[in-house]
Amino acid sequence: MQISQNPATEEILKEVPELTDAEIDEKLARAVFAQKAWREVPFSKRAELFKKLALIFRSEKEVIGKMIALEMGRPLAAAIAESEKSAWACEYYADNAERLLTPEPFPEGAGEGEIRFEPLGVILAVMPWNYPFWQVVRFAAPSLMAGNGGLLKHASNVPQSAAMLEQLFLKAGFPEGVFQNLPISIPQTATVIDDPRVVAVTLTGSVRAGTSVGERAGRNLKKIVLELGGSDPFIVLKDADITEAARVGAVARLQNAGQTCIAAKRFIVEREIADTFLNVLKAEFEKYTVGDPMDANVMMGPLATKSILDGVSEQVRKSVEMGAKVVIGGTPIEGKGFFYMPTILTNLKKGMPAYDEEIFGPVASIIPVESEEEALAVANDTEFGLGASIWTKDIEKAKKLAGRIEAGAVFINAQVKSDPRLPFGGVKKSGHGRELGEYGVKEFVNAKTVAITRPV
Repeated sequence: MQISQNPATEEILKEVPELTDAEIDEKLARAVFAQKAWREVPFSKRAELFKKLALIFRSEKEVIGKMIALEMGRPLAAAIAESEKSAWACEYYADNAERLLTPEPFPEGAGEGEIRFEPLGVILAVMPWNYPFWQVVRFAAPSLMAGNGGLLKHASNVPQSAAMLEQLFLKAGFPEGVFQNLPISIPQTATVIDDPRVVAVTLTGSVRAGTSVGERAGRNLKKIVLELGGSDPFIVLKDADITEAARVGAVARLQNAGQTCIAAKRFIVEREIADTFLNVLKAEFEKYTVGDPMDANVMMGPLATKSILDGVSEQVRKSVEMGAKVVIGGTPIEGKGFFYMPTILTNLKKGMPAYDEEIFGPVASIIPVESEEEALAVANDTEFGLGASIWTKDIEKAKKLAGRIEAGAVFINAQVKSDPRLPFGGVKKSGHGRELGEYGVKEFVNAKTVAITRPV
């Protein structure tokens, strides 16, 4: 059984039964049948349907936003913005997928022929709860525009969002079976990965989940894309605009209650300005109102589940026991709901959870350094490599530093963001493969070489 629970009130909203094995088999058969027809649908028709879906995401954004707010606790305004961003992705691939997947002629000297980009088949997407609509659309829009079919195994705490997504696709006019929701268990997910009717898998989630799904897919010789955790460095050099860096840094850490893989997590600050930056950042954190995500005045909602709240609490507790200092916050908020105070920690050392691990909650780790070189060393001193942010007025210097940071993306004087036009993904234990942009739309296609020799 999958349980939809309001994390702000702890109220059980709905219980959704998981599919039986027979129902899964029926959905897989339907997916294969639908995809074989879908791959023959011209790009123009696919684009027309995605533009209809984009219109629905915009026209029903309040309904969608309310579902996100109720089911995982994202503040309503941000939840509505998630629906709008999903519409943007639909429109981008509707307008650009055909161009991005146009056959390419052979390079000069290689003879006559072309490289075609053809769909692989039915793709399983194992998706997380933190952006329950956007994460799914950023898989579905490029994959389906390329001619693939999509199966969604969503996180078990957002079953209503998952069901709504399938209904939105049907409402837009997509053929039945092209995109289907699978409310299934973890063991059933393994069985679906094993099934030969599924040709590839994409997962966004934890390292533990990525390891498990990646191992299963690898055993079956199936293509996989993994977008996993992050412990993103937010580097503030002594010549940075401290006020702006602190303002953006607070947003980059506290958005979605810190439950974001690309959130700024480790604030690496040159010591000369460290105290000043800390004071300004603390003042920014103090501005954040925490409470019911349906309240328009609330800036930060609850953590999504009790287990996440307990995990964040334990990571902070252990770090403090090992010598970390709490500047602000550091505890859950008493009462109903899974709320945690916006928190800043200092006096961090290697070996502490707040230094070594990803904290998926509103906790900022402040790490002073003596130089740019030490900032780079600390930034790369992690098993993750998703995103990074560098703050300095010297753009040329920042560009050189960016080349030495081990990450899938580096943003200079800005927070790390995802954009349908740009490749998104990481290195090291943050995963492999790319979503979004040209690289994302080509992850689940067959780059087929067609060589031509004309008869004499």
